[in-house]
Amino acid sequence: MNVLVTGGASGLGAAVVEAVHKAGGSPYVLDRVPVDGVPHVVVDLADTRAAERATAQLAARAGGLDGIVTAAGMDVPGKLAELPGPDWERILAVDLLATVAVIRAGLAYLNDGGRIVTVASTLGFKAVSDATAYCAAKFGVVGFTRALAAELAGRYGVTLLVPGGMRTHFFDDRDEKYRPGPDAVLNDPANVAKAVLFALDQPAGCEIRELVVCAGKESSYP
Repeated sequence: MNVLVTGGASGLGAAVVEAVHKAGGSPYVLDRVPVDGVPHVVVDLADTRAAERATAQLAARAGGLDGIVTAAGMDVPGKLAELPGPDWERILAVDLLATVAVIRAGLAYLNDGGRIVTVASTLGFKAVSDATAYCAAKFGVVGFTRALAAELAGRYGVTLLVPGGMRTHFFDDRDEKYRPGPDAVLNDPANVAKAVLFALDQPAGCEIRELVVCAGKESSYP
């Protein structure tokens, strides 16, 4: 199983890469930094044309894809009036537009019965203050994925993954007030990666349309 993973150098993406490896598959990674021991292309996914070219390059190198997992994501929390325009737009580019660009380019290389897993967030359903860009992007991923599932029905599997908060470096560069507190209940990204593998491994004709995966006491959903 050849699986292209965006954001595969860290966080959920890295957990998916490891899970694909353990399942006997071959992960291929698009990220801003190199990934040791894994075929990859270094690319800034915010540049959507570059993301398309990198996807085609890596998919051709793989000889075709059985799965695409768009795990790359970012956020810079802050009030709309205070967040610089380039930062706001970069969040939308990485979280939504790159998701679309990679899938659009990858479709030409997706093998029969191939599957796509997009990664939204519980904040793709629940809007909160100081997250206008992130919510806009993740709400967009939800709508895009539902429409894509309708468009590709009967040809390729499409799953919308909705993870809650995870124990990753996602929060490291934030102002302290936007970081999870010491009592926050966060999920292990390895658990979420298992859900990704579950979606990728469904038999022909069986679809997992949407998966919400969060810690048992995680509070951001619904």
